[in-house]
Amino acid sequence: MIRTPLRPLARILQARAAGENPDAIERENIRLRHEEMRDRSRDQAEGRLLMLGLFFFCAFSAVGARMGLIAVAQPSEPQLASNTGPTIPTDRADIVDRDGRILATNLATYSLYAQPQDMIDPIHVAKALVKIFPDLDQARLVKDFTGDRTFVWIKRTLSPEEMQEVHDIGDPGLLFGPREMRLYPNGHLAAHILGGATFGREGVDSAEIVGVAGIEKQYDGWLRDPANAGRPLRLTIDLRAQAAMREVLDAGMHLMNAKGAAAVLMEAKTGRIVAMTSLPDFDPNNRPVYNPKVKPGDSPLFNRAVQGLYELGSVFKIFDVGEALNLGLVTPKTMIDTKPFRIGGFLIHDFHNYGSKLSVADVIRESSNIGAARIAMMFGGDKQKPFLQSLGLLDPAPVELTAAAGVQPIYPKKWTDVSTTTIAYGHGISVSPLMLATGYASLVNGGMRVYPTLIETAHPRIGPRVVSEKTSAELRSLLRYVVTSGTAEYGRVKGYDVGGKTGTADKPDPQGGYYHDKVISTFASIFPASDPKYVLVTMLDEPTDTSGPVPRRTAGYTAVPVGGEIIRRVAPLLGLRPTIEPADQNAITLARN
Repeated sequence: MIRTPLRPLARILQARAAGENPDAIERENIRLRHEEMRDRSRDQAEGRLLMLGLFFFCAFSAVGARMGLIAVAQPSEPQLASNTGPTIPTDRADIVDRDGRILATNLATYSLYAQPQDMIDPIHVAKALVKIFPDLDQARLVKDFTGDRTFVWIKRTLSPEEMQEVHDIGDPGLLFGPREMRLYPNGHLAAHILGGATFGREGVDSAEIVGVAGIEKQYDGWLRDPANAGRPLRLTIDLRAQAAMREVLDAGMHLMNAKGAAAVLMEAKTGRIVAMTSLPDFDPNNRPVYNPKVKPGDSPLFNRAVQGLYELGSVFKIFDVGEALNLGLVTPKTMIDTKPFRIGGFLIHDFHNYGSKLSVADVIRESSNIGAARIAMMFGGDKQKPFLQSLGLLDPAPVELTAAAGVQPIYPKKWTDVSTTTIAYGHGISVSPLMLATGYASLVNGGMRVYPTLIETAHPRIGPRVVSEKTSAELRSLLRYVVTSGTAEYGRVKGYDVGGKTGTADKPDPQGGYYHDKVISTFASIFPASDPKYVLVTMLDEPTDTSGPVPRRTAGYTAVPVGGEIIRRVAPLLGLRPTIEPADQNAITLARN
């Protein structure tokens, strides 16, 4: 930098020549130099302040942008830096009923594990844990905690109360891992439909939930698929109807001293299953372990409504009558020979003597084996077998349960004349209650085949036609006739015109032949009979009504009252308004004031 002299010689000489004071020149130059220095310092300070301001602006902008990104980001489970294994998927969709009520969901919980090397007093910890969890083996815990192990699983899931009790032990070697578990808030309700779930791959901070039975297993991939964006799986069942059905069926099973029971409630026109129960059942929150020593049919895991194959007896008579009506071979008034006869060495007879002839309507009302066999012989096995197959009675039920696919109905490989006559009244063929409900629905809904389903869809599979609309209407009248004046009179429900058919079948003896004191009693019902909205099949396994002077096992005294009570309970829940029957005009007395 070139500095200007404070006393330039040229100006000093000029000032002296002009008689001016040379010191004024020096003072002026000092003032100008100070002003220049002040201006330069101000410029430097302003530059520094500008740079500092830009720095703070950029810093706060970066912090604000980061906070914004965190605010809009999806939350994720934190991962341990040391966890280099594959990620365990934990999201699983809910399962809901037709109205969105929760049937299965996930619950945040914690697992309990131990790192023995960090324990202060392993012996005390083992004793304290056994007090909290009596199912644990104290000797095994002591061995694990005092040995060479560095990691020990103790409990897969904990309740909040259990977690607090473990906290109170206060040992640093006990640790908790966050995870989710499958929760069924309704307990036993729809247990066989939902099936249950368990843990698959497990880590310290997460566990994979996989289905083991029922809908949980059938739709395991769908429920775990993140592409569904958390949408629940909607079923066709109505939780209210399911609860009412189970309550009545359970009470009826114990009242009738039965070893088991099953019921299926289905929409007649669509095949949607509104409720389905099998007893005894279980709590899917604590699904029992399969015991190979117990007969499958006696296990609570066994779904009698779907897996159970039974000879259901006289409920089958409506199928052969329906075929004969549809072929134009008979009308409801056609008289049928009901005298006992032999075929293939077997005597076909009735439970009671109904006389030598009955109309087709009375064959159904009185439940005549002979009449049903005679009607079946009119068209023979060549037409009987394909007709039953068209109703879904000879193939596994196409319902969305893993256990259903392998349930093949039992019927003769060679369809003889004897087979035709015995199958006409429900012997020699074994089907499930669900298959029976499907067959009844297809007959009474106007004659269109339906397919049972548990998954709610806008357009359920329907068709083809199995009987004409006229035949379907005649069958509805016959079923109504059975309830008003036949074997199902105890199935009457005030305000609802119920129709139905009873069936009492002796149980096959594994040693050969049939038991004489063990039966399967069934009531296949429809309501309202004039325009069926629903089909209900109620089945009791080995029932005995002991309310009278002698034990009674027939369906009219066992399954029918239970089925009628189920209808009385569920019909209002499903929005069916009762019909008020007009009073008897002759019983009205005119009163005047």
